[in-house]
Amino acid sequence: MNIFSFFAGAGFLDLGFELEGHYNIVFVNEFHKAFNDVYQFARHNMHLPEPIYGHHIENIVHYINGEHPEMMQNLTNLVNESKEHVITGFIGGPPCPDFSVAGKNRGRNGDNGKLSQTYADLICHAQPDFFLFENVKGLYRTARHRTFFEHLKQQFRNNGYCLTERLINSLEYGAPQDRDRIILIGFSTDAINALHLPVDNGELQGFPWLRHQRYNLEEVKALPWPQKTPYQQDGRTPIPEGIIEDLTVMHWWIQNDVEHHPNENMYFQPRAGLRRFETKDEGDVEKKCYKRLHRWRYSPTAAYGNNEVHIHPFLPRRISAAEALAIQTLPSDFVLPPDVTLTDAFKTIGNGVPYVAARGVAKTIYDYIHQNNPEI
Repeated sequence: MNIFSFFAGAGFLDLGFELEGHYNIVFVNEFHKAFNDVYQFARHNMHLPEPIYGHHIENIVHYINGEHPEMMQNLTNLVNESKEHVITGFIGGPPCPDFSVAGKNRGRNGDNGKLSQTYADLICHAQPDFFLFENVKGLYRTARHRTFFEHLKQQFRNNGYCLTERLINSLEYGAPQDRDRIILIGFSTDAINALHLPVDNGELQGFPWLRHQRYNLEEVKALPWPQKTPYQQDGRTPIPEGIIEDLTVMHWWIQNDVEHHPNENMYFQPRAGLRRFETKDEGDVEKKCYKRLHRWRYSPTAAYGNNEVHIHPFLPRRISAAEALAIQTLPSDFVLPPDVTLTDAFKTIGNGVPYVAARGVAKTIYDYIHQNNPEI
């Protein structure tokens, strides 16, 4: 299957699809050049192929605002060309601060909120066989944002798509962070008919959402996770009993050998001295900012900078880019370019979808197609 990626960032979502084994990333759109530089550098380091339809460093709004009609026509031509040969999908997660309670919370009228509408318009115009729309839970659970979400869903239905949705958590897929995301997936009427997919009243039936979720969220959160531990620089503590090691920060740091990762020394230096970094308990994540992670627990999120700073469990510093990449469950050979700024590095890491969650969702989409079309 061919994938057109929008709001690609450093490409964590793309990588999940690409390494799942049944998808090719053929078209990449990202507005911020520094993020796309990370995307290209990391994939070159991993020896992955370039997208055959190229990288497009441009504002997605230009595709549908009428000022550059050749852009939309070219995209539509590429989609139609791809659809002649293989199943073709769009994936993307429009910037989400306008739907996040912890962010700007401006909703559909915010600059970023408008991009969700733009992405929907683009899908409806270009008509890929399927699409994936990813966003924060605020779009799904906040009443005034939910109204907008329902508006988008109706627009998709009016343009021939049947849908399925689920609020997922990164922990369910094995990522060491408590992070919710709404995933909306749609298949076009033509694809549904060609692939004999079961639908009922505009909803995809039998979509195997749980098949590649490794853990039950309620059961995970009920485990006896350690709380606060007095900070000890370079202190060593054994793993507690009764927890899931795979869901701990330390497990991923060891697995990715972060101490020898090329981005191990990439982190912000403290401006106001070390006191805050030497007094906060390990596992103290109660306040909005300056959360000291616990090595034997999952992280609150993958956010870093602006409103949230993650401190190393047993060193007097912020976590490094290598450590943040591991929390996002990236393969150990995913490397940031040495010339990327710290701000761009941590912003693109924090914005990304955890790799194991992306890959799990990609497998789920393939399974849905395959269970109704065993020859694929």
